[in-house]
Amino acid sequence: MAATTKTDHALERLVFFSDAVFAIAITLLVIEIHAPHLPHGAAEVAYWQALAQLWPNIVGYVISFGVIGLFWMGHHRAFALSARYSSKVLGWNLGLLGTIGFMPFATAFLSSNMNAQAPSVFYCLTMLLAAFFNWRVVRVATGPDMVEPGASADAIAYVRARSFSVLLGSATAVVLGFVLPQMAQAGLVTIPLWLKLLRGGAARKEARRT
Repeated sequence: MAATTKTDHALERLVFFSDAVFAIAITLLVIEIHAPHLPHGAAEVAYWQALAQLWPNIVGYVISFGVIGLFWMGHHRAFALSARYSSKVLGWNLGLLGTIGFMPFATAFLSSNMNAQAPSVFYCLTMLLAAFFNWRVVRVATGPDMVEPGASADAIAYVRARSFSVLLGSATAVVLGFVLPQMAQAGLVTIPLWLKLLRGGAARKEARRT
């Protein structure tokens, strides 16, 4: 199916459906944090100790809330530059949403086995898969089949570089997962660095052209 020549219901439905999946996935994260049940009359310190035992689940929730939020922001920025629907984005977008919907399970697996290598690598691989689908979605959403004709070239370049930096940051997390499982998610901290390097490289290339 060829891209349409105007913003239509198909594009709106795609964005609304995507937002719903992101919202549901990010909400399901809290289900894995089970409120502790203590016997009536338990000492106050016992309640605090029970809460302290939930720290892996709380850490997992915070990390995954940020991860899913990061992907949603990238999705939002890309489609804010789109004006037309194209069926070319459907498969990639469904892949992204499917992986995002899987994040609560990957988070629960990681939280229940904190610092173990396999759960850490599994979580980071899930994140890497989401990053790959996100990168492809952004490329199509800001490509000639969908992009708003008046969209800024700099805005398109930024969104594309950002999606690729998330992919590189996720790959960094996978590598860390094999070497230092307890520090794997710290690979996400490299995303701004990758973005700066990508943007700097693009700027230097443009300067040589002029």
